[in-house]
Amino acid sequence: MKRIFVTLLFFVMVNTIITKKLMAQVSAGEPAVTEKQQHKIVFQLTTDDTLAHKALMKQLNNITSVAPGTKIEVVCHGPGLGMLVIGKTIVQEKIQQMKMKGVEFVACEFSMSERNVPKEKIIREAGFVKAGIIEIVTKQEEGWSYIKSGF
Repeated sequence: MKRIFVTLLFFVMVNTIITKKLMAQVSAGEPAVTEKQQHKIVFQLTTDDTLAHKALMKQLNNITSVAPGTKIEVVCHGPGLGMLVIGKTIVQEKIQQMKMKGVEFVACEFSMSERNVPKEKIIREAGFVKAGIIEIVTKQEEGWSYIKSGF
């Protein structure tokens, strides 16, 4: 009987300690989850505004700094394709830096066709998807968070 009581007391004490620690984390604004969560974010870029391109690079840098290992894909379609076009982009160096941090950039082939942009005109850091919208929808169905880039 004494052994059962000691064992029960031990479990109550451990439970109390864990509960207090979790409550302290929550009240301090820290997540109560002890495992690191793998974030997955898909960005949609549809603007040719170079200020928006620069802002996107800052956002990507912030994310990769605060949450390294986050899976990120930037889908460029419509006018946003310009960010990936050789001779038009002003952020290729930043794209190279983000690529080294694991960020993926993809160009929509439908937009390329509509705008008469051959694959040879797309920066080497970018990949290709047939349809930008379908890529975004697929990512969301796979649990990725969606962010519309631009102002």
